Amino acid sequence: MPLRPPSSSRTPSILPPRILALDRRIGRRVNGAGTGPALDRVLLGLSTAANNGLLWYGVAGALALTGPTGRRAAVRGLLSLGGSSAVANLVAKPLFGGHRPVAADIPVARQLKVFPQSASFPSGHTASAFAFATGVALESPGRAALIAPIAVGVAYSRLHVGAHWVSDVVGGAVIGSGVAVAGQFLRPERLVARLARRAKRAAAAGRLAH
Repeated sequence: MPLRPPSSSRTPSILPPRILALDRRIGRRVNGAGTGPALDRVLLGLSTAANNGLLWYGVAGALALTGPTGRRAAVRGLLSLGGSSAVANLVAKPLFGGHRPVAADIPVARQLKVFPQSASFPSGHTASAFAFATGVALESPGRAALIAPIAVGVAYSRLHVGAHWVSDVVGGAVIGSGVAVAGQFLRPERLVARLARRAKRAAAAGRLAH
């Protein structure tokens, strides 16, 4: 059974008591829902795959193979992810704090092997997921429609594995989407063109070296 401290943050949450009480009521319902071992494994795997944004780097790579629009969508998604991660982890977590759920409340089959030690609010995984999906939507709504269910799945998985409260997930979704929308002035096509030029120069230099 994975061991983890009763609280991963020494900073109490500044959220209103009513929100914290609602978090606990929803948490008890989620933990009491009998979803079965198969779904538990899927959600645990999805939550773990999203660690450090690795899931979204893979999705971005797949998008980049679908043409110029896909490459722009991938770049905007990753830029949005990076921005939201900075806001969530460097600004929001120190500001809002909050204790995470405790091990005794979470079914053993759902528990993460390595439990995060940062403050609970907001969910960084959710912020990254919604930032990436929203960034992709700004370039290609059709592609985003395929990615959105994955983002929602990652968000719910953080509740399912006991890493976050529902307010953390909602806060992460707002931050992620907000950062992506705020970044609309960024021009991914320029960055893609710049990277392509650099790749061509590197390839030419390699041919001359040989």
